[in-house]
Amino acid sequence: MKKLATLAVLTGFMTLSCAQAAAPKQLTLGILGGQNSTQQIGDNQCVKSYFDKALNVETKLNNASDYSAIIQGLKNNKIDVVLSMSPASFASVYIENPQAVDVVGIAADDSDQSKGYHSVVVVKADSPYKTLDDLKGKSFGFADPDSTSGYLFPNKAFQDKFGKDANMDNKYNGFFSSVTFSGGHEQDILGVLNGQFEGAVTWTSMIGDYNTGYTSGSFGRLIRVGHPDLMKQIRIIWESPLIPNGPILVNHKLDADFKAKLIAAIKTLDKDHHDCFIKAMGGKQHIVPATVKDYEKVIEMKRDLMNAGRS
Repeated sequence: MKKLATLAVLTGFMTLSCAQAAAPKQLTLGILGGQNSTQQIGDNQCVKSYFDKALNVETKLNNASDYSAIIQGLKNNKIDVVLSMSPASFASVYIENPQAVDVVGIAADDSDQSKGYHSVVVVKADSPYKTLDDLKGKSFGFADPDSTSGYLFPNKAFQDKFGKDANMDNKYNGFFSSVTFSGGHEQDILGVLNGQFEGAVTWTSMIGDYNTGYTSGSFGRLIRVGHPDLMKQIRIIWESPLIPNGPILVNHKLDADFKAKLIAAIKTLDKDHHDCFIKAMGGKQHIVPATVKDYEKVIEMKRDLMNAGRS
């Protein structure tokens, strides 16, 4: 009996030790590339401080140079949480492994509760271009191949309007003189301003005051970092259908107890430290429930694009 009691105590101790060991000491927060890296790191410092204290971890900010790095980080369990994920990038992860990540929620606009945004084409305000048709024979900029508003949605719209390229060079049957991936949404806007592109895509909520860059999107970010007259320098000539806001994600393989605490911490960050939350999200948004079902159309579009690339 003594041996059995001792064994039970040891088993319980080992179980407790394993449970304690499962809780990570470091948390990796993935931040999508395509924006000003210094600003992005600065905008997420308050998130780091909050997670460090709330979860008793050392939070590492993984500010990726492009979207692909975050996709691979989630697939390879190198990233634990992403607060503002590209829907198309989420689709890339989901298509390869539907169990890779858990959807915590979707961002909704604080002002009208809408849960989406738009891809828009911008040109210089003093240019002669008023419609997409006016950009025939001109240079064009996309953001990132894994961006939803910066490539997936406008690419589909352009294919439908101008036709597909047999050689996949994305000039849409020669409509544009050149097509370039700039690396991000802010780079697209700056490329238009400096004459690199005559038209380019970026993202915006299209909600609120135009002059302030709307409630969320790349316009507001650029305005905050030294382009106060941006909205007077550009003109929007095309707008996509509504795109679902990106999901808030956590890595599925995290220890179950820790994952529950992390999800609770994310929701508390939104509720009790909202100024920090909207700073990290890049807009005045809050979390509402969501599932994979909210992204079915994006997943279908991404799967079609991937299959076309293989053919």
